[in-house]
Amino acid sequence: MSLQVDIQTASTGPVPSEDDIRSWIVAALAGRTRREETEISVRLVDTKEMTTINETYRDKTGPTNVLSFPSDLPDELQLPLLGDIVICAPVVRMEAVQQGKSLCAHWAHMTIHGTLHLLGYDHITKGEATTMEFLESAILAGLDYPCPYHQNNPHQEHSV
Repeated sequence: MSLQVDIQTASTGPVPSEDDIRSWIVAALAGRTRREETEISVRLVDTKEMTTINETYRDKTGPTNVLSFPSDLPDELQLPLLGDIVICAPVVRMEAVQQGKSLCAHWAHMTIHGTLHLLGYDHITKGEATTMEFLESAILAGLDYPCPYHQNNPHQEHSV
C-alpha cells in the first residue's frame, strides 16, 4: 500500500512529529483497506479553529478532540483520498492531563480513532462502540501503548 499523508500544523502548541502521525495512521490502516494508494489529510489546530469546525459541521458548541471527514467520492472515480482528520492540540493536551495518560499515547489514540472513522467505523451504538474500542485498543497495544479505556477516566474520548 502506498500512503500519502498531508499534515498541516495550524497549532501554536507542541504537536507530535510527522513521522509519529504517519506511523499511527499506518497502524490503523494495516489490513483494513484494500486500496493500493491512500491519501489522508491531517490538520492540527488550536481551540478557536476546532470550535468553528465543530459548530459548523456538527452543530456542537465548543471544541472537541478529533473530527473525521471521510471522502464521499463515487467508487468509479477511483481516487485515493480517504478523507481528512482534524485534531485539536490543546484539547488533546488537556484530556491527557485530566485522564492521567501520557501525551504521546493520547495523540496516538486520537489519530487512530480519527483514521478508523475514515474507514467507516463509528461508536454511535453500543455494538459499534465496542468494536471500535476493541480495534483501537489492539492497534495501540501493537504500538506498545496502554489500553485507553482501562483507566480511571472521568471522561471517555467519545466527543467525536
